[in-house]
Amino acid sequence: MRSVRLSGALAGFLAAGTGAAVADNLTLYCAADEAWCQQVARGFEEATGITVDMTRKSSGEIYAQVRAEASNPKGDVWWAGTGDPHLQAAEEGLTEEYVSPNATQLRDWALKQAEASGNRTVGVYSGALGFGYNKDLLAKNGLPEPKCWADLIKPEYKGQIQVANPNSSGTAYTLLATLVQLMGEDKGFEYLKALHANVNQYTKSGSAPIKAAGLGETTVGIVFMHDAVAQAAAGFPIVPVAPCEGTGYEIGSMSIIKGARNEEEAKKFYDWALTAEMQSKAKDVKSFQIPSNKDATPSPLSPDLSTIKLIEYDFKKYGSSDERKRLLQKWDTEVSSLPQ
Repeated sequence: MRSVRLSGALAGFLAAGTGAAVADNLTLYCAADEAWCQQVARGFEEATGITVDMTRKSSGEIYAQVRAEASNPKGDVWWAGTGDPHLQAAEEGLTEEYVSPNATQLRDWALKQAEASGNRTVGVYSGALGFGYNKDLLAKNGLPEPKCWADLIKPEYKGQIQVANPNSSGTAYTLLATLVQLMGEDKGFEYLKALHANVNQYTKSGSAPIKAAGLGETTVGIVFMHDAVAQAAAGFPIVPVAPCEGTGYEIGSMSIIKGARNEEEAKKFYDWALTAEMQSKAKDVKSFQIPSNKDATPSPLSPDLSTIKLIEYDFKKYGSSDERKRLLQKWDTEVSSLPQ
């Protein structure tokens, strides 16, 4: 949530009273893990000499900020986070159309994201939704091993589960949209109501639930599987799970904010962020998503999407402004308002 001014000398200053852009400067809104955001910001500085002012927030929070700042944009690039709010921002005209010369290096799913948005966003990584559990706590509490979405609504898991709030978290919105597509809207919301009874906390950040599970603060965290893998790789007693019924996935995306004060620097960042060299470095900060550049090298620990039962996630529909607003309002009214 904090804003970080990274090292590097400014090449120029704001012209007095004009609101002109700072030369060789970039304001980056980042929705990935803090360590990855820092790596990306520093890496771009080192590659270009452009100073980066980076703010890390969750996807929903960045979308809300970009929307609030529309008449006087403060940010230049929104990098990472689930694609649904990027698509909503594109539909609402909050982001700029841009086709990078590096787009030819990208996987089909990344290009489909660009096509769905009228080239106002593009895919930078992908990852499957799932959950993880703390095997030590599971054994201590005598709980059965959860393998399916259906397991998480059993009464024995009451108070044992954390998931983020879909209003602030792209991860949790992906869960909401996944269950509606997997089960149908009526059954999906019945499931969410049953899950609500077992949730001990709705977090702001999508990755927070599995970090809490790693620390023994909750037994199960519903997250993207790569976040569960990251906790296991860090030595915590976490077991990642791909739900047996099938699951949705994200296309982490990137957008240039409409009216960006540093548009040329934003385009340079956009191009750089699509290179294989840049994307291959994610594993160095224990980020285990699948990169969008076909020549980038993911970690050998990254979940193999070909082995996971993935639904045909309708990014265009569930990333649309009207559908997103409708589902979030329905969740607020029918789920979060219920007693626990």
